[in-house]
Amino acid sequence: MSESITDELLTILNIAVLELIEDGVFKVIGQIPDWFSQFEPDIASKRDELTLENFHFIANFLIDAENFWNSSEAEPLSSGIWIETDVSGNEYQFEATAVRLRERKILLIDLLKFAYQDKQLLIQKGRENRLIYERLVKEIQKKEILLHCIVHDLAGQISAVANSLELLNSQNLTLPARKFLEIGKSQAMQQAMLIREILNAFSADMEAIETFIFDPNLAPDLATAVKEIVEAFRPSFAISNINLRLGSNIDSLEESKVVGEKLHLDRVLFNLVENAFRHSPAHTTVTVDVSDEGEFLLLTVEDEGTGVSPDIANKLFEKFVQGKGKTGRAGLGLYFCRITVESWGGTIGYTLRESGGSRFWVRLRKAVGDGARR
Repeated sequence: MSESITDELLTILNIAVLELIEDGVFKVIGQIPDWFSQFEPDIASKRDELTLENFHFIANFLIDAENFWNSSEAEPLSSGIWIETDVSGNEYQFEATAVRLRERKILLIDLLKFAYQDKQLLIQKGRENRLIYERLVKEIQKKEILLHCIVHDLAGQISAVANSLELLNSQNLTLPARKFLEIGKSQAMQQAMLIREILNAFSADMEAIETFIFDPNLAPDLATAVKEIVEAFRPSFAISNINLRLGSNIDSLEESKVVGEKLHLDRVLFNLVENAFRHSPAHTTVTVDVSDEGEFLLLTVEDEGTGVSPDIANKLFEKFVQGKGKTGRAGLGLYFCRITVESWGGTIGYTLRESGGSRFWVRLRKAVGDGARR
């Protein structure tokens, strides 16, 4: 009874079930779908010895099917979709599947109707979505170029304002006027810094797209660069009563040159240490270290601040992301670090320290061998 129901179900689904009995010869299992007679008019008399000569694509697929039946593969083997034309010139879409049922070699031939149309519509929809995506990317690029131009124009205007304020500083001003003048100068300086960060980010965007060619002779020394940045920041940390120190691993490195470029490496280090400085309360410690990881060197900058808010932790290295209540920053420093490090084939990340505070890390490949090209 169950076999009868299965046969009827397969017939309704337009699936022909065949069993290989010898090379190139099949017998029909169960009922014969109506469409089969369009290709084999004498199917009733041939159902126990069927050669499938009128299915031209099957001959090629049977080579792969035979290899499958003689192997230990468990997954069924699919032919993919193909098109056959019957004696009346009508086109049909088929898909064959080779399966192994115990020791029996089974071939399923599926007549595709709505399933094939659905697949075609899905492919077409995918192509349309691809075109929409490409148009969106072009629009984003146009807006970024426009923003870049606007920022350039702003830089010139801010420079003029700053110079004018500097000239006023030499005039005989009252004490309140001089106080307002200092406020103006301070705000102009902050705007200039903001513009510079935006320009740096867009400049880095372009550089990251270009092919990075590494010259081993110009490989920057990560340990040396870290020590220089730490020394440069010591006065600022001291004034704010924050302890800045080197970790215990940096002095034990045998090799500390990495794949990268000195100027941008210094900017990455500056951003990470300056970020730790801005988020560290007084009487806490910031530790900068470099450790050996085989083919890589791992830079870490750890602070004892409040850590990064969970709502921005996953997008910390994206454009214009900054913590709540942090003013005067464009949210581009860590973004610049990411695209710079990734352009060298490195990685960057953030973790929350168990004892509290943040741990930013950068993993860079050692400058060994003939160098690298990206």
